[in-house]
Amino acid sequence: MVTKEEILKKGYITYENENIKVFWNPKICQHVGRCVRGNSKVFEVGRRPWIDLSQASAKDIAAIIDQCPSKALQYELKNSK
Repeated sequence: MVTKEEILKKGYITYENENIKVFWNPKICQHVGRCVRGNSKVFEVGRRPWIDLSQASAKDIAAIIDQCPSKALQYELKNSK
């Protein structure tokens, strides 16, 4: 399993709340848009920060991230909510 430290060394940016940590690497993002199409309230490229974890449950966000083909988005669940 990859550690948070290894992910950050690879250039990932972290977004987190009490339920989930989301890691995003803009250098490897292929801009396929599955995240935005999955939930445009969570993932909105015109907004800063572009990821708003308050807009969906950790489970729903994780399901969207699982569809990222480049693995530019990754996550770590903090608890079962």
